[in-house]
Amino acid sequence: MVKTMQPLIIPRKGHSISRKQVNPNALRTLYRLRDYGFIAYLVGGCVRDLLLKRTPTDFDVATNATPGQIKRLFRNCRLVGRRFRLAHLHFKDEILEVSTFRAAAPADEVDTEETGHNKRPPRHLTDDDGMVLRDNVFGTPEEDALRRDFTINALAYNIADFSVIDYSTGLSDLKQRIIRPIGDPFVRFTEDPVRMLRAVRFAASHNFVIEPATWEILCALSSTIPRAAPARLYEEMLKLFQYGSARPVLNLMDDSGLLAALFPRFSQWLHGNSQHLILLHTNLECLDELFRSGTPPSPALFLAALFGPSLEEEALVRHRDGIPRQQALDTACAILMEEFCKTVCIPARVGDRLRRILTFQPSLHRMPPRRPASMVSRPEFADAVAYLRLSAETRGENRTSLEWWDAFLSDDPSAVCSEPSKNEAPAKRRRKRRRRRPNSVQAAV
Repeated sequence: MVKTMQPLIIPRKGHSISRKQVNPNALRTLYRLRDYGFIAYLVGGCVRDLLLKRTPTDFDVATNATPGQIKRLFRNCRLVGRRFRLAHLHFKDEILEVSTFRAAAPADEVDTEETGHNKRPPRHLTDDDGMVLRDNVFGTPEEDALRRDFTINALAYNIADFSVIDYSTGLSDLKQRIIRPIGDPFVRFTEDPVRMLRAVRFAASHNFVIEPATWEILCALSSTIPRAAPARLYEEMLKLFQYGSARPVLNLMDDSGLLAALFPRFSQWLHGNSQHLILLHTNLECLDELFRSGTPPSPALFLAALFGPSLEEEALVRHRDGIPRQQALDTACAILMEEFCKTVCIPARVGDRLRRILTFQPSLHRMPPRRPASMVSRPEFADAVAYLRLSAETRGENRTSLEWWDAFLSDDPSAVCSEPSKNEAPAKRRRKRRRRRPNSVQAAV
C-alpha cells in the first residue's frame, strides 16, 4: 500500500506552466468541467513535459465526474474501455482522453479471474499472478495520483487556481532526472508489465536514469512482459521506436532482457555477430533523425529498419540452398510474423507492407530500372526508397542506385506518394482484343 503524504502545492508564480502552452481543446474541457462544479486537472506526462519545457504529445484530463456525468456534459463524448472506463471527447482534429479519479480496490471489491463470486461484474479484477484485468474503482485526486506508475507522472495542474500539485516526490525526481515507481516496483510491474516498457521509454526519451533498485527488479521481471495484451505491446513498441529515441531504447531493451523476452529469435541473431548491433545502431539513428526532421517513420519502415537486416540475411541463406529469392524472403517474413503473433500483435497490413518493402529492393537496385515512373506510383515506394537509403548509409551498399533515384525524383518530387488516395480508384487495365487468326482452310483459299 502506498503511504499518503501531504501534497506539495506550487502556486502559479512558482512554476513555468502557462495556459498558452495547453492544448485549446483540453483547456476548454477543463473550463467546462470546472464551471459545472467538478474538479478538473491536467495529469500525467503532459504536466511532466511542460515543466521540462518540452512539447507534450498529448494532454490527459482527470476529474471527479463519473464517465456517465462526462457523457451527459459533452455531446462529443464516447465511453470506451473495459479494463479502464474512459471518456473520449471527439474534436475535429483529435480525440481527448478524460478519466475519472481512481482509487485502490476495497477488500470487498477485489476478485480474481477464476473465483468470480460477485453477482455483478467486479469493478476491480486481477488474475492469479496479480496483473490487473479491470479497474473502475473511483476515488480522490490523491488516490488517483498514487496509483500512477512513476513519480514524475503523478503531477497535476489544477485549472481552478493554476497550481501544480505533487502527491509524491515527482518534482524532486524531475530535477534529479530519476525514473522511480510509486510504491513497490515488484508489485507495480506485476500489476501491469507494460510499465517496464514505459520505464525504458521515459529513460531513453528524456535522458533519465532508472532508479538502481528498480532497474534490478525490472531485469528480474523482464521475462513476464509477454503476459501483457499483444495489442498493447504493439502500441507500446511504436511509442518506443518511432519518436526519436530508438537507439537508446534498443540498448535498454537488450540490457534488461525485455528484447529477448519479446523477440527471442531476433535477440539470438543480434548477438550472433558483433556487426549486427553496430548495423542496427546506425539504422535506428537514421530513424531518430527522420523524426527530428519532422518526418517520423511509418510503422512498416520502423519494422524494416529493426528486423530487415536479419530477414534479408535469413533469406540469403535459404536462397543459397536453392530456394528462389522471393520464396526465401516470403518464408523468412512468415516465420517472423508467426513469432510476433505470440507476443506482439502486429497488424497483417503492416507485416505485409514490411515484406513488400524488402521485396522492392532488387527492383530499386537494378540499373537502369525498368519503368521507373510506374514504380513510383506503388504505395510502398516511399518506404522502400527510405530503406534503400538506410542500406546505403549503414552498409555502404547500392549508393549508385540511391543517387540515380534521387536524381530521378528531383525532377518531379510530387511523384512520390507513400499512401494511395482513399478516393482514388485503381486504374483498370484495358484488355487488348485478340485478333482471330484464319484457320488453315481459309488460309489456303
